[in-house]
Amino acid sequence: MNPFALLAGLMIALTIASPVRAETIKVDGTTRTYAAQMPETRPAPLVIVLHGKTQSGADMATRTSWPAVARREHFTVVFPDGLNRAWADLRVYEERAGSAPPDGTDDVAFITQLIKTFVDDGTADPKRIYVTGVSNGGAMTMTLLCKRADLFAAAASVIMNLTEASSRACQPSRPVPLLMMNGTDDPLIPYRGGRGTSRFAADGFWSTEKTVAFWRRINGCEARDAASVNLEDRDTGDQSTVTRIESRCPAGRDVLLYRVNGGGHRMPGTSTDARFARLATNLLGPQNHDIDGAETIWSFFKRFP
Repeated sequence: MNPFALLAGLMIALTIASPVRAETIKVDGTTRTYAAQMPETRPAPLVIVLHGKTQSGADMATRTSWPAVARREHFTVVFPDGLNRAWADLRVYEERAGSAPPDGTDDVAFITQLIKTFVDDGTADPKRIYVTGVSNGGAMTMTLLCKRADLFAAAASVIMNLTEASSRACQPSRPVPLLMMNGTDDPLIPYRGGRGTSRFAADGFWSTEKTVAFWRRINGCEARDAASVNLEDRDTGDQSTVTRIESRCPAGRDVLLYRVNGGGHRMPGTSTDARFARLATNLLGPQNHDIDGAETIWSFFKRFP
Protein backbone atom coordinates (compact mmCIF):
# COMPACT_ATOMS: atom_id res chain seq x y z
CA MET A 1 0.00 0.00 0.00
CA ASN A 2 1.20 3.51 -0.81
CA PRO A 3 2.48 4.94 2.52
CA PHE A 4 0.91 8.32 1.87
CA ALA A 5 -2.43 6.66 1.18
CA LEU A 6 -2.10 4.99 4.59
CA LEU A 7 -1.37 8.34 6.22
CA ALA A 8 -4.29 9.94 4.36
CA GLY A 9 -6.59 7.18 5.52
CA LEU A 10 -5.54 7.77 9.11
CA MET A 11 -6.12 11.51 8.89
CA ILE A 12 -9.47 11.54 7.07
CA ALA A 13 -11.21 8.18 7.47
CA LEU A 14 -14.67 8.00 9.02
CA THR A 15 -15.07 11.71 9.62
CA ILE A 16 -18.36 12.69 11.23
CA ALA A 17 -20.94 14.93 9.54
CA SER A 18 -19.75 18.49 9.12
CA PRO A 19 -21.56 21.28 11.02
CA VAL A 20 -20.65 23.79 8.30
CA ARG A 21 -21.87 24.23 4.75
CA ALA A 22 -19.88 23.62 1.56
CA GLU A 23 -19.25 26.48 -0.88
CA THR A 24 -17.33 27.10 -4.13
CA ILE A 25 -15.44 30.04 -5.62
CA LYS A 26 -13.73 30.58 -9.00
CA VAL A 27 -10.04 31.54 -8.86
CA ASP A 28 -8.27 32.11 -12.19
CA GLY A 29 -10.72 29.79 -13.91
CA THR A 30 -10.39 27.01 -11.34
CA THR A 31 -13.27 26.04 -9.06
CA ARG A 32 -12.05 26.03 -5.46
CA THR A 33 -14.01 24.64 -2.54
CA TYR A 34 -14.35 25.51 1.12
CA ALA A 35 -16.67 25.06 4.08
CA ALA A 36 -17.98 28.00 6.12
CA GLN A 37 -19.88 28.68 9.32
CA MET A 38 -21.15 32.22 9.80
CA PRO A 39 -22.66 34.02 12.81
CA GLU A 40 -25.97 35.86 12.79
CA THR A 41 -24.38 39.25 13.50
CA ARG A 42 -22.17 40.71 10.78
CA PRO A 43 -19.61 42.01 10.04
CA ALA A 44 -17.72 39.68 12.34
CA PRO A 45 -14.15 38.47 12.80
CA LEU A 46 -13.05 35.94 10.17
CA VAL A 47 -10.81 32.98 11.00
CA ILE A 48 -9.38 30.94 8.13
CA VAL A 49 -8.35 27.41 9.16
CA LEU A 50 -6.00 25.52 6.82
CA HIS A 51 -5.81 21.73 6.91
CA GLY A 52 -2.72 19.56 6.79
CA LYS A 53 -1.52 17.52 3.82
CA THR A 54 -3.85 14.56 3.00
CA GLN A 55 -6.71 16.34 4.79
CA SER A 56 -9.60 18.56 3.72
CA GLY A 57 -11.34 21.55 5.20
CA ALA A 58 -14.18 19.32 6.39
CA ASP A 59 -11.69 17.30 8.43
CA MET A 60 -10.62 20.42 10.30
CA ALA A 61 -14.27 21.27 10.93
CA THR A 62 -15.06 17.85 12.39
CA ARG A 63 -11.80 17.03 14.18
CA THR A 64 -11.21 20.31 16.00
CA SER A 65 -13.28 22.57 18.25
CA TRP A 66 -13.18 25.50 15.80
CA PRO A 67 -16.93 25.35 14.96
CA ALA A 68 -17.90 25.32 18.65
CA VAL A 69 -15.52 28.19 19.49
CA ALA A 70 -16.84 30.20 16.53
CA ARG A 71 -20.48 29.70 17.59
CA ARG A 72 -19.73 30.80 21.16
CA GLU A 73 -17.56 33.76 20.18
CA HIS A 74 -19.68 34.87 17.19
CA PHE A 75 -17.06 34.85 14.45
CA THR A 76 -17.00 33.40 10.94
CA VAL A 77 -14.81 30.34 10.47
CA VAL A 78 -13.80 29.13 7.01
CA PHE A 79 -12.17 25.81 6.12
CA PRO A 80 -10.67 26.00 2.59
CA ASP A 81 -9.62 22.92 0.60
CA GLY A 82 -6.17 22.62 -0.94
CA LEU A 83 -5.90 21.05 -4.40
CA ASN A 84 -4.70 17.43 -4.15
CA ARG A 85 -5.27 17.86 -0.38
CA ALA A 86 -2.15 20.02 -0.13
CA TRP A 87 -1.08 23.67 -0.14
CA ALA A 88 1.34 25.49 -2.44
CA ASP A 89 3.51 27.04 0.26
CA LEU A 90 6.99 28.55 -0.20
CA ARG A 91 9.00 25.33 0.18
CA VAL A 92 10.80 23.90 -2.84
CA TYR A 93 10.10 20.38 -4.10
CA GLU A 94 13.05 18.83 -2.26
CA GLU A 95 11.68 20.11 1.06
CA ARG A 96 8.31 18.41 0.63
CA ALA A 97 7.03 14.88 1.17
CA GLY A 98 4.09 13.27 -0.59
CA SER A 99 1.68 14.83 -3.06
CA ALA A 100 1.66 18.51 -3.99
CA PRO A 101 -0.90 20.79 -5.63
CA PRO A 102 -0.87 20.96 -9.47
CA ASP A 103 1.90 23.05 -11.02
CA GLY A 104 0.97 26.72 -11.12
CA THR A 105 -1.41 26.57 -8.16
CA ASP A 106 -1.60 29.99 -6.48
CA ASP A 107 -3.03 29.45 -3.03
CA VAL A 108 -2.12 32.98 -1.95
CA ALA A 109 -4.50 34.22 -4.65
CA PHE A 110 -7.16 31.72 -3.50
CA ILE A 111 -7.09 32.85 0.12
CA THR A 112 -6.86 36.51 -0.89
CA GLN A 113 -9.96 36.19 -3.08
CA LEU A 114 -11.77 34.27 -0.38
CA ILE A 115 -11.12 37.08 2.10
CA LYS A 116 -12.25 39.70 -0.43
CA THR A 117 -15.51 37.81 -0.96
CA PHE A 118 -16.33 37.79 2.75
CA VAL A 119 -15.33 41.43 3.20
CA ASP A 120 -17.23 42.66 0.13
CA ASP A 121 -20.50 40.99 1.15
CA GLY A 122 -20.30 42.44 4.67
CA THR A 123 -19.63 39.13 6.43
CA ALA A 124 -16.07 39.86 7.57
CA ASP A 125 -14.60 42.81 9.42
CA PRO A 126 -11.47 43.67 7.38
CA LYS A 127 -9.63 44.68 10.55
CA ARG A 128 -10.24 41.32 12.26
CA ILE A 129 -9.07 38.67 9.79
CA TYR A 130 -6.96 35.80 11.10
CA VAL A 131 -5.33 32.71 9.62
CA THR A 132 -4.15 29.46 11.17
CA GLY A 133 -3.12 26.05 9.89
CA VAL A 134 -1.65 22.72 10.88
CA SER A 135 1.36 21.01 9.25
CA ASN A 136 1.24 21.90 5.52
CA GLY A 137 -1.48 24.36 6.53
CA GLY A 138 0.97 25.85 9.04
CA ALA A 139 3.49 26.30 6.22
CA MET A 140 0.76 27.98 4.15
CA THR A 141 -0.08 30.24 7.10
CA MET A 142 3.53 31.45 7.20
CA THR A 143 3.48 31.81 3.40
CA LEU A 144 0.47 34.12 3.69
CA LEU A 145 2.32 36.26 6.24
CA CYS A 146 5.31 36.38 3.90
CA LYS A 147 3.22 37.42 0.88
CA ARG A 148 0.09 39.18 2.20
CA ALA A 149 0.78 40.30 5.76
CA ASP A 150 -1.42 43.34 5.06
CA LEU A 151 -4.54 41.15 5.21
CA PHE A 152 -4.16 39.72 8.70
CA ALA A 153 -4.51 40.95 12.27
CA ALA A 154 -2.77 37.83 13.67
CA ALA A 155 -1.79 34.30 12.66
CA ALA A 156 -1.01 30.90 14.20
CA SER A 157 1.09 28.06 12.81
CA VAL A 158 0.76 24.58 14.32
CA ILE A 159 3.32 21.72 13.95
CA MET A 160 5.46 23.43 11.30
CA ASN A 161 8.87 25.11 10.96
CA LEU A 162 10.46 27.19 8.25
CA THR A 163 12.96 25.79 5.75
CA GLU A 164 15.88 27.48 4.03
CA ALA A 165 13.85 28.05 0.87
CA SER A 166 10.74 29.35 2.60
CA SER A 167 12.76 31.72 4.77
CA ARG A 168 14.63 33.15 1.77
CA ALA A 169 11.34 33.78 -0.03
CA CYS A 170 9.72 35.44 3.00
CA GLN A 171 9.56 39.24 2.94
CA PRO A 172 6.53 40.36 4.95
CA SER A 173 5.19 43.85 4.24
CA ARG A 174 4.63 44.46 7.96
CA PRO A 175 4.84 42.66 11.33
CA VAL A 176 1.92 40.43 12.30
CA PRO A 177 1.41 38.82 15.74
CA LEU A 178 2.20 35.11 15.49
CA LEU A 179 1.53 32.09 17.71
CA MET A 180 3.40 28.82 17.13
CA MET A 181 2.54 25.42 18.62
CA ASN A 182 5.05 22.59 18.07
CA GLY A 183 5.71 19.18 19.63
CA THR A 184 9.20 18.19 20.74
CA ASP A 185 8.68 14.55 19.61
CA ASP A 186 7.12 15.32 16.23
CA PRO A 187 8.27 12.58 13.80
CA LEU A 188 7.45 14.65 10.68
CA ILE A 189 8.44 18.22 11.58
CA PRO A 190 11.39 17.78 13.97
CA TYR A 191 11.50 20.31 16.79
CA ARG A 192 15.29 20.51 16.54
CA GLY A 193 15.31 20.71 12.76
CA GLY A 194 16.62 18.51 9.97
CA ARG A 195 14.69 15.38 9.01
CA GLY A 196 12.09 13.71 11.19
CA THR A 197 12.21 10.11 12.35
CA SER A 198 9.17 9.05 10.30
CA ARG A 199 9.68 7.36 6.94
CA PHE A 200 7.14 9.89 5.61
CA ALA A 201 9.33 12.86 6.67
CA ALA A 202 11.12 15.32 4.41
CA ASP A 203 14.51 16.88 5.18
CA GLY A 204 15.69 20.46 5.54
CA PHE A 205 13.52 21.90 8.31
CA TRP A 206 14.79 24.64 10.57
CA SER A 207 14.47 24.06 14.28
CA THR A 208 11.55 25.60 16.14
CA GLU A 209 13.96 27.87 18.01
CA LYS A 210 15.42 29.16 14.73
CA THR A 211 11.94 29.62 13.28
CA VAL A 212 10.79 31.58 16.34
CA ALA A 213 13.97 33.69 16.14
CA PHE A 214 13.16 34.52 12.49
CA TRP A 215 9.70 35.82 13.36
CA ARG A 216 11.01 37.68 16.39
CA ARG A 217 13.46 39.46 14.10
CA ILE A 218 10.69 40.25 11.58
CA ASN A 219 8.49 41.65 14.35
CA GLY A 220 11.25 43.69 16.01
CA CYS A 221 11.31 41.58 19.20
CA GLU A 222 14.25 40.85 21.45
CA ALA A 223 16.12 37.66 20.57
CA ARG A 224 15.89 35.92 23.95
CA ASP A 225 12.83 34.42 25.64
CA ALA A 226 10.94 36.90 27.80
CA ALA A 227 9.24 34.33 30.04
CA SER A 228 8.66 30.58 30.18
CA VAL A 229 5.71 29.08 32.05
CA ASN A 230 4.89 25.38 32.48
CA LEU A 231 1.13 24.95 32.14
CA GLU A 232 -0.95 22.64 34.31
CA ASP A 233 -0.67 18.96 33.36
CA ARG A 234 -4.42 18.39 33.20
CA ASP A 235 -4.17 14.99 31.51
CA THR A 236 -1.35 13.02 33.09
CA GLY A 237 -1.95 10.12 30.72
CA ASP A 238 -1.33 11.93 27.41
CA GLN A 239 2.48 11.52 27.56
CA SER A 240 3.03 15.29 27.19
CA THR A 241 2.99 18.69 28.89
CA VAL A 242 2.94 22.26 27.59
CA THR A 243 5.30 25.19 28.16
CA ARG A 244 4.25 28.70 27.14
CA ILE A 245 7.24 30.75 25.93
CA GLU A 246 6.75 34.50 25.49
CA SER A 247 8.77 37.08 23.59
CA ARG A 248 9.57 40.68 24.46
CA CYS A 249 8.14 42.55 21.47
CA PRO A 250 6.79 46.00 20.59
CA ALA A 251 3.07 46.39 21.29
CA GLY A 252 0.92 44.49 18.81
CA ARG A 253 3.80 42.40 17.44
CA ASP A 254 3.75 39.42 19.80
CA VAL A 255 5.51 36.14 18.99
CA LEU A 256 4.29 33.33 21.26
CA LEU A 257 5.36 29.69 21.35
CA TYR A 258 3.50 26.78 22.94
CA ARG A 259 6.10 24.02 23.24
CA VAL A 260 4.38 20.66 23.62
CA ASN A 261 6.90 18.61 25.56
CA GLY A 262 6.67 15.03 24.31
CA GLY A 263 3.98 16.02 21.79
CA GLY A 264 3.81 14.55 18.30
CA HIS A 265 2.55 15.73 14.92
CA ARG A 266 -0.85 16.55 16.39
CA MET A 267 -2.81 19.67 17.24
CA PRO A 268 -3.50 19.75 20.99
CA GLY A 269 -7.16 19.25 21.82
CA THR A 270 -9.55 18.41 24.60
CA SER A 271 -10.91 15.54 22.47
CA THR A 272 -9.09 13.11 20.21
CA ASP A 273 -8.28 14.17 16.64
CA ALA A 274 -8.41 10.63 15.21
CA ARG A 275 -10.90 7.76 15.13
CA PHE A 276 -8.07 5.24 15.51
CA ALA A 277 -6.20 6.82 18.40
CA ARG A 278 -3.61 4.08 18.89
CA LEU A 279 -2.65 4.02 15.20
CA ALA A 280 -2.44 7.82 15.15
CA THR A 281 -0.14 7.80 18.16
CA ASN A 282 2.07 5.11 16.58
CA LEU A 283 2.46 7.07 13.32
CA LEU A 284 2.23 10.69 14.44
CA GLY A 285 3.12 10.68 18.15
CA PRO A 286 1.03 11.67 21.20
CA GLN A 287 -1.73 14.30 21.15
CA ASN A 288 -1.69 16.69 24.08
CA HIS A 289 -4.97 17.17 25.98
CA ASP A 290 -3.82 19.80 28.51
CA ILE A 291 -4.85 22.63 26.20
CA ASP A 292 -7.23 22.94 23.26
CA GLY A 293 -5.61 24.26 20.10
CA ALA A 294 -8.58 26.23 18.80
CA GLU A 295 -9.40 27.76 22.20
CA THR A 296 -5.77 28.75 22.76
CA ILE A 297 -5.37 30.25 19.30
CA TRP A 298 -8.63 32.21 19.49
CA SER A 299 -7.61 33.63 22.89
CA PHE A 300 -4.48 34.91 21.15
CA PHE A 301 -6.29 36.21 18.06
CA LYS A 302 -8.94 38.23 19.86
CA ARG A 303 -6.26 40.36 21.52
CA PHE A 304 -5.43 41.85 18.12
CA PRO A 305 -8.29 43.69 16.39
